[in-house]
Amino acid sequence: MTNPNGADDFETIQNAPVAEDDTIELPVIVVDDTVVFPSLVSPINGYNPISISAMKAAKSAGSTVIVSLARNGDEDITAQNVHHFATETALGRLIALPSGEYATLGQGRRRVEIIEFKQTSPYLIARARICKETFHSPDSILALEDLLLNLLEEAAQLDQGLPDDMLDYAILQGDQGWMADFVANSLAMPLDVRQQVLEALAVDDRLEIVIDEIDERLDRVAVHNEITGRTNAEMARTQREIYLREQMRVIQGELGDDDIYAQEIDELREQIATANMPPAVNVKAMKELARLQQTPPMAPEVGVIRGYLDWLVAIPWHERSEDNLDVSWAQKILDDEHYGLRRVKDRILEHIAVRKLAHDKMKTPILCFVGPPGVGKTSMGRSIARALGREFVRVSLGGVRDEAEIRGHRRTYIGAMPGRIIQTMKNAGTVNPVFMLDEIDKLGADFRGDPAAALLEALDPEQNSEYSDHYIDAPYDLSRVMFVTTANDLYPIGAALLDRMEVIEFPSYTEDDKLEIARAYLIPQQLESHGIGDANIRFETDALVTIIREYTYEAGVRNLNREIGAMCRKIARLIAEQKRHPKRIKPTLVNRYLGAPQFLELRANDQDAVGIATGLAWTPNGGDILTIEVSVLPGKGNLLLTGQLGDVMQESAQAALSYMRARAADLDVSSDDFDNYDVHIHLPEGAIPKDGPSAGVTLATAIISAFTERPVRANWAMTGEITLRGRVLPVGGVKEKLLAAHRNRIYNVLLPENNRKDLEDVPQKALKDLNVCFVENMQTIIDTVLLDPPEGGRLRDADQQDVEDEDDS
Repeated sequence: MTNPNGADDFETIQNAPVAEDDTIELPVIVVDDTVVFPSLVSPINGYNPISISAMKAAKSAGSTVIVSLARNGDEDITAQNVHHFATETALGRLIALPSGEYATLGQGRRRVEIIEFKQTSPYLIARARICKETFHSPDSILALEDLLLNLLEEAAQLDQGLPDDMLDYAILQGDQGWMADFVANSLAMPLDVRQQVLEALAVDDRLEIVIDEIDERLDRVAVHNEITGRTNAEMARTQREIYLREQMRVIQGELGDDDIYAQEIDELREQIATANMPPAVNVKAMKELARLQQTPPMAPEVGVIRGYLDWLVAIPWHERSEDNLDVSWAQKILDDEHYGLRRVKDRILEHIAVRKLAHDKMKTPILCFVGPPGVGKTSMGRSIARALGREFVRVSLGGVRDEAEIRGHRRTYIGAMPGRIIQTMKNAGTVNPVFMLDEIDKLGADFRGDPAAALLEALDPEQNSEYSDHYIDAPYDLSRVMFVTTANDLYPIGAALLDRMEVIEFPSYTEDDKLEIARAYLIPQQLESHGIGDANIRFETDALVTIIREYTYEAGVRNLNREIGAMCRKIARLIAEQKRHPKRIKPTLVNRYLGAPQFLELRANDQDAVGIATGLAWTPNGGDILTIEVSVLPGKGNLLLTGQLGDVMQESAQAALSYMRARAADLDVSSDDFDNYDVHIHLPEGAIPKDGPSAGVTLATAIISAFTERPVRANWAMTGEITLRGRVLPVGGVKEKLLAAHRNRIYNVLLPENNRKDLEDVPQKALKDLNVCFVENMQTIIDTVLLDPPEGGRLRDADQQDVEDEDDS
């Protein structure tokens, strides 16, 4: 009879009797934290009512139980949530825990495989088959045993947590299957691995599973030991360095030498005293210096604090350049270095004159130079600085997308630094430089912020006296800085930023301007830079005109300067090789040295023609002519537009066609034509995008000519926006457009009446050659440029009549 309270002696409990079909029938205990192996003792916790009932039933009957691992410990205990490979186990004395659970020790007896569950309530009873061990190969068993022992020995050396006698105990047993179970249980392998070992009936497979797990564990232990070793070595090195530095400080004190760290702090204190900072900034600097003095020399914060103080003492707080307010001197400098640009120069001279009279009473203006590339915007900034006697600094904003580039980084990490404005002010060394913000229209914006918005404070005369940089974290006075920004186009600049700047336009250079600039500036500079200034080289006017017209196409003179440089290189090579070289550069030499022309003059139509009109267009490179062709084709009244036209120009074409249809009766055009014919409008040079409303009158003229078959005068060009009622509205870029007409030898031009005021900007030399007519409505243009209709009526009508006659016959 078994003691009902349980017994500590497992030997008193016999294995379950085996039926004829080699099965046993026992209660089932489901656990979630262990796997019991045969011939090994393991702790067992009954954490659910079903398993506790099975424990009590087995103890009362003095029988063994089946202990199985739950498939999912978070789910309820059911027959489906139990691993079928388990272990017949004898239970020791049950111990009731305060939590209501029961704990005991279990001795594994035999591997079993659950076949079916005979009972599910109040506890599980299962019928299980006794599992027998098998072997694949005796030779492999011995090899795997040796490998396992070697790994255990290596693990004992690397992992100090392994029991010292585990290896000896495993060797003494001599049973390879039990050895695998013992190692898996002793090394506390993961539950899924231990379950695999339990389910492996072949000893070979069981050993391989254990060997693989130990091998992975050794790899992890080796990596951990390597990392720990490096960490300990680094800590030891750091501690040694701190100890040696402290020893050196004490030795220096004994010898009467000053502490190097203390010397650096004293130097910083002296620099702060001589930096002449504003009181609030000085207090902030002294607080940071006190922090630095109390921080150990090897602390990471030392570099951050020291870098911040270095920036504070390096920034100019009161140092300034004395302005040269001599207006005559400034005018001489500007005229010597730049040709033309009278409006820009007048604005600078006016500023100098006001500064001379009012001193610092007037706020410094924020100028924005807008114009095409190569017209001298950046170089004008340098000339302004030279005329005023100030330092010149420049920051390129093209491609900047991070707000921190402008306002700086906050001092929250190592490597933070001020924004570009403060950095550039440090480079300037004075509080009143000429500060150029180049390519302000190329600023971008993304998830890191909007740099254009960050510039609002710096470029506002009402706010920039207390400019705040995130890194400096103290107000900085930018009110004495003369900011000059440059842009190629005003469209990308935000309205708030544009409102803070005084816009000064840099017009494109005329051909005469380029000739004067080449003679006075570019050619002397290129001859001198190529070492042939004394060679008496002279460029003839025709040669320069050839370079300008056939090898450059620009509003400025950058490419012109490049081509003149190419000519000088050819001559310099001939001189260096002691060969004959030309002293007078003629057009034939230009073609020989520079090759085939890159740009050919595109004359409009040379003769009066139907459906072809010449317009005028503005481009970033200056003005240009625009040929518009219209064909009327048999069809169904469709409008076809080609030549890469923008939305605005397409709408202008639709408005022009609507005007034509509204005036059809007045122009003697049958309304049936709009249903029986398609209109195809084409602008040559289709690879170049075209847009804008200024081609409206040209489109209307070409459409009317195509429908009425009245030729358009080839020696007239026009520009203007058209309305549905035929009014001609003003357009922009009048100077560039008139110069384009003059350059292409079209001397008759039609302009909107409201553009009469814009003739003031056109050079008188070109204006004298032009016949400019101002118009207010489309009818005036029709009367001016359209010739009389062909005698005998339109050819289209005659062809249509012939077709009808053939149909009747």
